[in-house]
Amino acid sequence: MVLVKCCKYLFAIVFIFLIGFSVNAQIFTSQDTMRGTNGIGRNWWNVIRYDLKVYVDITNKNMEAENEILFKLNKNINHNSEQEFWMQIDLQNPLEIKRVLFENNNVEFIRDGNYYKILLNKNIFTEANIDEIFKLRILYSGKPKEAKNAPWDGGLIFKEDNLKRPFVSVACQGLGASAWYACKDIQSDEPDSGASITIICPDTLVGVGNGKLISKQESSNFKNCTEYKWQVSNPINNYNLVFYIGKYVNFSETYNGLQGKLNCNYYVLDYELEKAKKQFTQTPKMLAAFEYWFGAYPFYNDDYKLVQAPHLGMEHQSAVAYGNKFENGYMGRDLSGTGYGKNWDYILIHESGHEWWGNNITTADIADMWIHEGFTCYSEALFVDYNYGTNAANTYVQGLRKNIEGKEKLVGTYGVNNDPTSDIYYKGANILHTIRTVIANDSIFRAMLLGLQKDFKKSIVTSKQVENYICDFTKINFKPLFEQYIYNVSIPNLNYTLQGKRVAVFFDNCNANFELPINFNVKNKATILVNTTKQYLPYKISKRAFKKLVNKNYYFTWQEILL
Repeated sequence: MVLVKCCKYLFAIVFIFLIGFSVNAQIFTSQDTMRGTNGIGRNWWNVIRYDLKVYVDITNKNMEAENEILFKLNKNINHNSEQEFWMQIDLQNPLEIKRVLFENNNVEFIRDGNYYKILLNKNIFTEANIDEIFKLRILYSGKPKEAKNAPWDGGLIFKEDNLKRPFVSVACQGLGASAWYACKDIQSDEPDSGASITIICPDTLVGVGNGKLISKQESSNFKNCTEYKWQVSNPINNYNLVFYIGKYVNFSETYNGLQGKLNCNYYVLDYELEKAKKQFTQTPKMLAAFEYWFGAYPFYNDDYKLVQAPHLGMEHQSAVAYGNKFENGYMGRDLSGTGYGKNWDYILIHESGHEWWGNNITTADIADMWIHEGFTCYSEALFVDYNYGTNAANTYVQGLRKNIEGKEKLVGTYGVNNDPTSDIYYKGANILHTIRTVIANDSIFRAMLLGLQKDFKKSIVTSKQVENYICDFTKINFKPLFEQYIYNVSIPNLNYTLQGKRVAVFFDNCNANFELPINFNVKNKATILVNTTKQYLPYKISKRAFKKLVNKNYYFTWQEILL
């Protein structure tokens, strides 16, 4: 996602009770719990596939839609117990479910705030049905929530292009996909067999969705409309499944990548075609850099696509939203302040990086979103490294530090759909840069990134899994680093004392057990494991020389103190 923290949305409240506090003592509601927890209405079933049909009445800002959900029973649930079984389907006000069919038969449903209890026959919940795929069809309609400042708030986006023609889309990270379609709105359960989305729009416009276009036909139900059906064959995050409607034209190219020929498609407004053709020449450079560092683009069979959007940008899988006005930088600005950020299109590079970090590897709880945003923010530095050299990348990532607020820990509150701090971007990137500096071997660092992408391919992870993987792969104990930088707020301070040519060092402003291997760039000298206890370095050095030897790629502060 773009580098500003999404707003937190409060849902309709049935009753309020305190379930926990974030760093800023936020109070959560029962509706937050139902959104963020894999609870009784969710834990017994697994999404196999979504097939969506969406018609948007652009003039009146209404929606008529349906979602056919294929699902299976989870094997780790005791389906013969006396536990109450009902299905939680999320759909936020003011949208309303009109009808639910289970295996083509009408079933009852009850609304409770922003979710529904679907009342199914308990007879299906038997061990004999454990491998069966069931079908639930949900028809719903209404006036969906409209985004006022997308993508930082969520909802449908109704705008006009420069020629006063409709330009419509949706962005819903944080707010949740249930703001516009009925689904199991939790990040830990992606449709295993992918999804399709049929976009029904006026025949003067074009509908664009995720993956590949598999059919285009005149609508039989909506006058003067065309139906565009798009399909993804890979698992996909709920918030990544989207549609775009506008006066689009398409151009394409083929990228010869690690898995052969990758189709790259671009959908832009007709009058922006020439600008887009020039700006999107950066796509092959992006793919070359990221395939080098992270491995093959994860979704060759769904293609890569950039779609001009009526908002700044978002990592919509295989249909990346682009709204950076065909300029380099972030709306023309360099977020690092170093000059390197103006050499490339920030939205094209950053949001495409999410195809690996966030879309291929997805966290189970949005509280761990530093995995998505920290690695993707650091992918910017690795793009700089690949194209301009390591020194340029070092300068770039150090420049990002000025954007760190340092007010909250990087993880949010688990189980309540709580957005973490925006520091997950810049601080997350600097944590990874510190890890790279400690490893001090780019062959190992790159192999670690490739290993993460391979071993967690198209899977759901937790922060702890990723942390443990890094420690196990590198054979370096980074656990004190993770505990300090991710789960605490303060940044360690490296103190040093000098007496003649003797130097002692120690950390403070940190956990009591914090330690970090540091190489003070003394030729042919070993790395020193520095902790909170003062220790003299095993070599002599002058004060002037020492000040030049602390590597700025480590993310900590440092100061001289008196003996």
